[in-house]
Amino acid sequence: MNLIMKMLAVPATVLALWAVSAQAATNDEIAKRLEPVGKVCVQGKECKGMEVAASAGGGDAKTPDSVIAKHCNACHGTGLLGAPKVGDAAAWGERAKKEGGLDGLLAKAISGVNAMPPKGTCADCSDADLKGAIQKMSGLK
Repeated sequence: MNLIMKMLAVPATVLALWAVSAQAATNDEIAKRLEPVGKVCVQGKECKGMEVAASAGGGDAKTPDSVIAKHCNACHGTGLLGAPKVGDAAAWGERAKKEGGLDGLLAKAISGVNAMPPKGTCADCSDADLKGAIQKMSGLK
């Protein structure tokens, strides 16, 4: 019986030490571990703490070159999956003729076409931003 008591005493001691160390965490430490890792803000609504992120993004100023570099070049720079390449006037002209000119190309860019998602991965681009990028890539006016 004495041996059984000794064998039970070791796990009980370990459990007691673990419980004491778990209690040592303060409420502040627990709250810090439970903080959310991100925040969702709705455009047009106040979102405290996001002022720096909004200003770091550069606002709404997008140039055709920046849109192309960030969102279009991965496919249109290489012709991936049949995308007309940047500067290939013949391919862009053929696509524009098929889709109804520059406005038709813009409509397809907005809604997405084939493997290209809507707005070509630039969800925050305006229609004017997309049109400028298309004009720059295609040479169309």
